[in-house]
Amino acid sequence: MLCRRDGEYVPLIMSTQPPPITIVPAPVATTPPPQCPPEPLFFNRELSWLDFNDRVLQLARDADNPLLERVRFLAIFASNLDEFFMKRIGGLQRQRASRLSELSMDGMTADEQLTAIQLRVRHLLQQQMDVWTNELQPQLEQNGIVIHNYDALSESDRATCDEFFSRNIFPILTPLAVDSAHPFPFISNLSRSIGVLLEHPVRGESHFVRIKMPENLPRFVPLPARNQYVPLEQVIGGNLALLFHGMKVIEWQLFRVTRNADIEMDEEDADDLLEMVEQELRRRRLAHVVRLELPESMSSAMKQFIVDGMEVDQRDVWTVRGPIDMDDLFAIANVDLPNLKFKPWNPLTSPRLADDEMDIFSIIRQGDVLVHHPYESFATSVERFIMTAADDPKVLAIKMTLYRTSSDSPFVPALIRAAEMGKQVAVLVEIKARFDEQRNVELAQRLEKAGVHVVYGLIGLKTHTKLAMVVRDEPDGLRSYAHIGTGNYNSKTAVLYTDLGYFTCNQQITSDAIELFHYLTGRSLKRDYRKLLVAPVNMRDRFLAKIRREMDLAQAGKPAHIVAKMNQLQDARVIKTLYEASQASVKIDLIVRGFCCLRPGVPGMSDNIRVISILGRFLEHSRIFWFQNGGEEEYYIGSADWMNRNLDWRVEAITPIEDPSLRATLKEIIDTAIGDYSFSWELQSDGTWQRRKLEAGDTESTNTQERFMARALHEAKKVIR
Repeated sequence: MLCRRDGEYVPLIMSTQPPPITIVPAPVATTPPPQCPPEPLFFNRELSWLDFNDRVLQLARDADNPLLERVRFLAIFASNLDEFFMKRIGGLQRQRASRLSELSMDGMTADEQLTAIQLRVRHLLQQQMDVWTNELQPQLEQNGIVIHNYDALSESDRATCDEFFSRNIFPILTPLAVDSAHPFPFISNLSRSIGVLLEHPVRGESHFVRIKMPENLPRFVPLPARNQYVPLEQVIGGNLALLFHGMKVIEWQLFRVTRNADIEMDEEDADDLLEMVEQELRRRRLAHVVRLELPESMSSAMKQFIVDGMEVDQRDVWTVRGPIDMDDLFAIANVDLPNLKFKPWNPLTSPRLADDEMDIFSIIRQGDVLVHHPYESFATSVERFIMTAADDPKVLAIKMTLYRTSSDSPFVPALIRAAEMGKQVAVLVEIKARFDEQRNVELAQRLEKAGVHVVYGLIGLKTHTKLAMVVRDEPDGLRSYAHIGTGNYNSKTAVLYTDLGYFTCNQQITSDAIELFHYLTGRSLKRDYRKLLVAPVNMRDRFLAKIRREMDLAQAGKPAHIVAKMNQLQDARVIKTLYEASQASVKIDLIVRGFCCLRPGVPGMSDNIRVISILGRFLEHSRIFWFQNGGEEEYYIGSADWMNRNLDWRVEAITPIEDPSLRATLKEIIDTAIGDYSFSWELQSDGTWQRRKLEAGDTESTNTQERFMARALHEAKKVIR
């Protein structure tokens, strides 16, 4: 039997027996062959995310990158994978245990997804170990960076390690015996432990002891020779006789536990949001194990003892060939050898803000300002905006959202100072920002004690928008100034992530910002925002309307093109509408750094859609949306991806950019990204990502990030002249 697939007839069932020969009259009308089940409309979110991490791993394998940057990419890969297990695996396991488990977008059960993830992750880990063992570690040794085995040390180096153990490690270790009187100890999330099997010299009894590795000591103990190290666990392992006098050490092994961070919170019944988050943090500490990493060399006896003692499902046991916890390689990547790293980059001040003696509010009144981080400085733009507002006697109020910020954030003391000066200061601190909950709780309490009006977020929603507003008393009355960004108010990530920040005193936009803060701090139900696209209020509907408008224009023979740059793409309604637009001959270019559930290039469905991904020394983080609109172009930037969590479950803001010069900058960003063949991949219709290659006739490849570093230098020189 034949069925139609991709326009061709292919066998549906192959029989091992020849069919009987019969003669039948030719039919007057043929019945079309049965159709094969259609390909899924969507790619699986989890597997697509693993593909993203695979692209990070490829950067570690890329010999064109400096050696220590390749080590850094390997550490990023490991850190990403830790977060994936904490955030995603636990949720899938909970679904698997439920008889009402929902199917994924591509029709997979939770069990099918977990099986596919296991296979994919094991393949990636094999590649990770191969690149470390066969490429990076030998090349590090060639460049004088050596991680030694304790057992192979010279006598003098071993004496150095033993002295370090006696002075810095021995006093803080707490061996915990496990026996009938001492149950298996609780092991916290991502903590490294050493398991030790001991034997009594007289009675011959075997004993198991767990030692928690100190988290306040470096993973790699330095030796006297420059850039020579020994792993901390080996220094401990080599000195176990000092911990267990008279006992025989049979075996010691390092192991690590990962616990579920996907804890369900019942916000609707929460009387106190702050108390609920604190309870969640306590529950997360005790959450079930989603991964137990054991070394390949561990004996079966010790393995079984740990698995039984921790009551871990065998499916969650991961046997590791090579080092456990490779995100500690960040320490090696930070070795002070500049010739093995990317050339240092120091962000430059935006030309519009170059006059540091001129009042920043006067600059904004002269025209909107757009800054492009990390090429342009966060300190001389966003920090300057808030610092000036805090000290300016004409400023009456400051309002700001904080989703993630650094522990030493300069914004916190500035906001406290402003409140102490009598200004109205209101800050929404999102205490549900995953993995930053504890920090944000402490930050919020610190602000509140200083007299700042603090809002702890909204029930059922996360406040993800990046928005700050300043109200100033000026000769012609009160004037509001707004900053709307694509990235967090975090001075540390601002030098690592590519983001955009927009400053304006446009009355329509600032009026929308005021209304949005009323929504965040009060109970406003406003829906008719003038300029801003606000989630979960109107953003999805506005985006869908703009996509459909491009469809109408294309069918009317007018220019129709969409370019969208974001971190992730997953929302089913947006994807289906993009498919409809593709079928209506709208050209669509999507620049998606991370996972993408849209299937591009499928004939008759998405053949006008192209998806590329750019990775590099900086993390691509900006969101830009461009609609050709028949020649009346529209540009937007903001905090939201096209994901259902952003459009339905987060407070987000997207702002239009209307100034022609700022639009030209955004056009340059998206055009450069589309033309990048250095650090970019293209998603194929079968779900594979292929490194992009120059097309016939092209002779030069654009590196997006190098292009904008060069651009920032060029613009800075123009200002100096």
